[in-house]
Parts: sequence; C-alpha cells; structure tokens
Amino acid sequence: MVRHGAFAYTWDLVGDPAAAARFADLGIDTVTLQAAYHSVRATTAWHPSHRVVHADHAAAYFRLRPERWRGLRPLAPTWGVDDEDRFGTASAALAAAGLRTEAWVVLTHSSVLGRSEPSLAVRNAYDEVFSYALCPAQPAVHDYALTIVQEICEQYDVPALVLEACGWLGFEHASQHEKTSGADLSACARDLLSICLCPACAASLALDVGELAADIRAVVDRELQEGTHAGAGLADAIGAERALEIYRHRRSVIGGLVREAGGLADGRDVLLMATDDPQVTGPDVGVELNGVEVAAFVLKCWDDEEAAISRMKAAGTRTGVPLVANVNALGERPSELPGLVARLVAAGASEVRYYHAGLASPARLAAIRAAVQEVS
Repeated sequence: MVRHGAFAYTWDLVGDPAAAARFADLGIDTVTLQAAYHSVRATTAWHPSHRVVHADHAAAYFRLRPERWRGLRPLAPTWGVDDEDRFGTASAALAAAGLRTEAWVVLTHSSVLGRSEPSLAVRNAYDEVFSYALCPAQPAVHDYALTIVQEICEQYDVPALVLEACGWLGFEHASQHEKTSGADLSACARDLLSICLCPACAASLALDVGELAADIRAVVDRELQEGTHAGAGLADAIGAERALEIYRHRRSVIGGLVREAGGLADGRDVLLMATDDPQVTGPDVGVELNGVEVAAFVLKCWDDEEAAISRMKAAGTRTGVPLVANVNALGERPSELPGLVARLVAAGASEVRYYHAGLASPARLAAIRAAVQEVS
C-alpha cells in the first residue's frame, strides 16, 4: 500500500473552513504542513479572505515560547491572520478531516537571521557571506535547529517530521532579482562557491583553509574571466583528498544533527529531504544515504522523468531505508503526473508527496487525485 501525501502551508488552512476537506478529497492520507519556513510569496486561490500571501521573512508557525530559546531564535509571522499557533490550528483542522499531519521543518534557510547574525552564516572562499544560509557547523545554529525540533515535538502530537535544509545551503538561491546566469558558471564552479569556510567550518576541516580558499578563488576566477571550465567536480577542481575531507565534514555535521533531532523526536519518524550526491548543497542535503539514520529519505523528483527514475533506482541500491518521492504537481505537464508516480513507485518509492496542494490549480489538483487513484 503506497502512502500518498501533499505539501501545504498553514495559511492554506487557517481561516478557510473548507480547506481540509478539499485536501482529503484528493484521496491523500497525509499533509506535510509548514511548521518553520523561509520567506515566500504564494498564491492562495481558494481562501475566502486573501489571494496572495507575502511572507516577508523566515518564520516559525508553531507557538513560540520565549523561555525555551537562548541565542538565535525564529521570528513569528506578521502576515495573515492573528493566530500565535497557526500550525496547531491548521493541524487540528486536518485531524478533524481524518488526515495525518507531518511537520515540515526548514532549519538553516533564513535570510532574516543571517542578516542579523552574519557571523553564523555560510562564508565562501572570497569571504562573502550568504545571508540566506545559516551554517550548521556553528554551535549556535546547531542549537537553534534542535530547539525548533524539540519545541514542535513537545507541543504537537505529530507522527513525523520532514526536515528540509538540514545542512548547508550554497551558491544557488532564488533571491531578490537574481542576476547570476549570464556569468555562465558551471555546476562545478557553483559547487566551489558553495563550500563554507566560516570559522566553525575552518576549525573542523583537516586542511590548510587559507590555501584551499586561494585555490578555489583561482579556479573560479579562471572560469569567470577566461572561460576555462572549473572541472568535472570538486575532486577534479581542488583534488580528491580535499574533496573527501569536505564531504567528511559535511557528513559529520549533518549526520550528527539528524541523529540528535531523532533523539528529540521521542519515537516520531524523522524524514530527511536529501540527495545521494555529497557534493550537493541546498534544501535537499547531499549525503551518503547509507550513512544517515532516518525513517525515510525524501527524494526530489522534479526534473527530467528519466533522471528521476534513475535517481530513485540508484538510491534503492544504496540504502535499505524507505524512499519517498517528492513530485512536482506544478510542472508544465500535469496530465503526465499519474504516469510518473507509477514509474517512481515501480522504481522503489514506497510513499509519494505532491508539491503542492495549496498552490495547485484545478487541473493540477485533478492530476494529484488521478495519481492517487491509479497508484495504490
């Protein structure tokens, strides 16, 4: 039996008494509900009170108890309805409709906190700060992330947490008016710019970080200014030993954070948004799938269908942990969604999550409903 679920925002539900029933009508049994999330502008086609929500900054949608926080702490949302516990209100509505709620938790993606505490953000080889990306190697960020997990688990009887951005975000970030595409940066150069060399990372890497930074700058500058391709990957660009040490550091920090989050979860399932390429940074963390202890990996299957199928099959050979296919119902060809889901399940996915029930048009909701009906 395949479990089907869909992502949703709290503002899709709070203030709309028909929302939970509308989600249940899709045939899903689970809603992956935003509990802590980055800034976003979202349409709300069905809501009786608004059509566009502009979430100006990263925020916690669960009840914030001031006495539980020290140091870094999330902000409350200032938009939409006046409700200090939007996650609780929304999850209660879902439960009343017979739906299971997972807490969707974004941990290290917060421009507002990165701007206020730049010393805790990712810092590249040019000593430039990525303010949207908190560095999980920083003890204050580590404690912040775990406090989010602990607060959700202490306050809500949810069966599972889905962790997003449980590691480093890198160069790629759709922010402000993005003007980086014309430089023709290769994937390798972008990955080089994504290596964090903040003081916490520098202290943990068994490398000459000054020399590494200089070498990264030289490789990236050659590509930017001379058109010389940076290489096939980090090992090619900076050497295999240094690439492996960077992966070791990332694996240690991400694995430790996930392990401690699991300890705080008190029997709840912990699902990790991930990819099996340790070179990757981003919302879906790059990890070796056989080296992280979770209840399931959530694999993004948004790109080319054949690539998604291949990724699912390859992941199944590398881990015995259940795999959840995160599929995009907002893509260009919603009518093909049922076929994609069937192929992903045949390739090894035991569960499916549809992105995104609150953002979907009638045609896309129909595609989700059809996929659920056809793949059981």
